[in-house]
Amino acid sequence: MDYSGYIALILQGAVVTAQLTVMGCALALVMAFVAGLGRLSRFGAVRALATAYIEFFRGTSVFVQLFWAYFVLPLLGVELTPLQAGVLALGLNVGAYGAEVVRGAVQSIGKEQREACVALNLTRFQAMRHVVLPQAIVPMLPTFGNNAIELLKATAIVSLISISDMTFQAQVMRAQTGSTLVPFATIMVIYFLFALAISGAIRALERRLTRGLDGVRA
Repeated sequence: MDYSGYIALILQGAVVTAQLTVMGCALALVMAFVAGLGRLSRFGAVRALATAYIEFFRGTSVFVQLFWAYFVLPLLGVELTPLQAGVLALGLNVGAYGAEVVRGAVQSIGKEQREACVALNLTRFQAMRHVVLPQAIVPMLPTFGNNAIELLKATAIVSLISISDMTFQAQVMRAQTGSTLVPFATIMVIYFLFALAISGAIRALERRLTRGLDGVRA
């Protein structure tokens, strides 16, 4: 049997998967910093909101969150396309895990660094921007990379709301050809290659940010 046409469909689905991953990671990164720094805020209301967001999205299934975004929000007057619903659910879910990474990395910066900022008469914002975050970002990167790969793999669930991603196209191919091995072996390889690309990008960024520090060379 000629599978070339179906493989082309899976490759089209790979483009959709890549779009979901990139946009979902962008949203997750924003939410990770907003909620992670929010948990360190001096204001109780901000800390409470950040904590509520983190605990809710870590404590409920991304599958349920996706269905809420696509099927329930329209009942409340918020209409989303399948792609928008997928990005929203995945980004908010992974962002909640990333928020704890941000909080932990920021808190790991030594007390002497903060005391130096006070001695230099830096505001809290200036200290965070120029001293704390530049040092905290490097230890965040490996876990951010893991989170991005988890988001990539989680994109498979969007096929449940009829987004034509790789998994959706593989299911179409299986239904029409009766073959399970070819479509799912194909998407397994593509997912693996995407994950390798993410890991490589994170390692390259980590090398760039640590260049010249503690004798580390690129």
